Amino acid sequence: METFLYQASIYLAAAVISVPLASRLGLGSVLGYLAAGIVIGPVLGLVGAETEDLQHFAEFGVVMMLFLIGLELEPRALWAMRHKLIGLGGLQVTISTLALMGAAMVVGETWQIGLAIGLALSLSSTAIVLQTLSEKGLMQTGGGRATFAVLLTQDIAVIPILALLPLLAVAPPIHIAADGSIQRNIEDAAHHGSQLSLVEGLPGWGVTLVTCAAIGSIILAGIYLTRPLFRFIHAANLREMYTALALLIVVGISFLMTLVGLSPALGAFLAGVVLANSEFRHEMESDLNPFKGLLLGLFFITVGAGINYQLFLSSPADLIGLALLVIVIKGLVLYFVGRAFGLRHRNHWLFTLGLAQAGEFGFVLLAFTRQLNVIPAALSEKLLLIIALSMLITPLLFIAYDVLSKLIKDPKSETPSDEIDEVGPVIIAGIGRFGQIVNRLVRASGFKTVVLDHDMEAIQLMRRFGVKGFLGDPTRPELLRAAGIAKARVLVVALDNPKGSVALTAYARRTNPNLHIIVRARDRNHVYELYRAGADDIVREMFDGSLRAGRYVLENVGLSEYEAAQAEQTFYSHDRQTVRELAQHWIPGTPSSQNPAYVARSKELEKDLETALMELSEKKEARDVG
Repeated sequence: METFLYQASIYLAAAVISVPLASRLGLGSVLGYLAAGIVIGPVLGLVGAETEDLQHFAEFGVVMMLFLIGLELEPRALWAMRHKLIGLGGLQVTISTLALMGAAMVVGETWQIGLAIGLALSLSSTAIVLQTLSEKGLMQTGGGRATFAVLLTQDIAVIPILALLPLLAVAPPIHIAADGSIQRNIEDAAHHGSQLSLVEGLPGWGVTLVTCAAIGSIILAGIYLTRPLFRFIHAANLREMYTALALLIVVGISFLMTLVGLSPALGAFLAGVVLANSEFRHEMESDLNPFKGLLLGLFFITVGAGINYQLFLSSPADLIGLALLVIVIKGLVLYFVGRAFGLRHRNHWLFTLGLAQAGEFGFVLLAFTRQLNVIPAALSEKLLLIIALSMLITPLLFIAYDVLSKLIKDPKSETPSDEIDEVGPVIIAGIGRFGQIVNRLVRASGFKTVVLDHDMEAIQLMRRFGVKGFLGDPTRPELLRAAGIAKARVLVVALDNPKGSVALTAYARRTNPNLHIIVRARDRNHVYELYRAGADDIVREMFDGSLRAGRYVLENVGLSEYEAAQAEQTFYSHDRQTVRELAQHWIPGTPSSQNPAYVARSKELEKDLETALMELSEKKEARDVG
């Protein structure tokens, strides 16, 4: 018991220390777990032979991960993405596998071993890449979406790869008996009671029937039994029972798959897809995510602890060179595949460099191939090091992308501006959500507006609803002159770009001193810039909505509608005066918190607001007493 607690403390302490450090350095959690394993294993020697046993247990985290991936993949969504999944992702996996297989065969490996190596190295790191894309805000770019499609294809491809690998075995799988003796065939293992099977001894057609029946039972159970089961558990009103049921589903399906000789991951993934449309999907995700995360983390720690550091020290240059060779081969494949699918410039380089490394699924597949005796143990250890090194190089690849993205200027498809053939007393620059509401109110009140926006989709949307707008950049002087800025009475600046709105305000004020300018502002600093540029009325994005919400709060904590409206109006008037006064103390480029005069005056004005609101409250109390 003491030994178990000691080992558990070592593994948990390593994870708790290294993973947050790796995340803060931008390396991702997977590299943090690997680093933790390397430190407590090869470096400090705190863990030993038990890591291999733990790895078999921790591999169940992979089964849970594939179940959760299946839960996210609704059949309709998969069908909608079929072109990218089959085309972009399928080509990447296939060509990368063949290229890496060819490289392995060139150095003397058999085609079976070469294919296994190609399959393991063709997959990229989902954990590292997705986290990096999210942190850098690149998920919604063209390159980010293409990268996500390939990662999704790779996750799905793990299922057929796991089914294919047993066919590549050059010798029967090795089984370890309870007494430590090695058994090289399933019959010997079954004789010792170490393996249960529903298909053992059956003819080929019998194995097929039993296997199909097992898969069919999973699909039917997912469709017809999960809802009654969850309702039954719900009646118990015990939160832990949901977790127990989610674990039972995954463990039971995995056990059934092993009984018919299939991969547990295959059954878990299939069940996840079946349950993707279930109303209990999010419940199962929240229940299983902690187990999946801890088990996967444990798996990666054991991989790091099991790395043969003596092998690395014996030939570091060769191993780093091989890791770079893998990156170069995959990078070339990704470059040509991305180009064939229309990716260009920044998006193309993000796609190429982001996916060039090997990934965490490679560890899983190598462990599986080692159990099946597809790849020799010595070669497997070398491949583990190559995968780990390629993942460690990944942050450098994203740094290279950042450098390239600064050098590359994506050509902008310049759409010619519309010829403006109308003028009016009100010009609205920007027809997003803010500008649309202003435009509807003014037009419905009988006043003509001239709408300008550089977004073709926004202009076309307005035209479908019968509202005429003109395409063009509202900050361009020639466009404003054509719209009648010199004679207009009101300009509404509703642009999303703060700098553009300031520039437009300043130009409009110089061009027409009598023009009344109303501007949408992002925050208080933007308000100060707009005041200096010459805006008359400035509307902060969230201010009016927040003020109305505050009034609703007051109405529901004891104030009448009239009293809440008075408090709202007092706050509004005071805030407008506050902004004007603080604008005199505001210094461009200096944070307000580091401006002593600004801070001091802000505190004084806040006390004035409290006094004004307290006076309202005292008047209310006096009326109540009277």
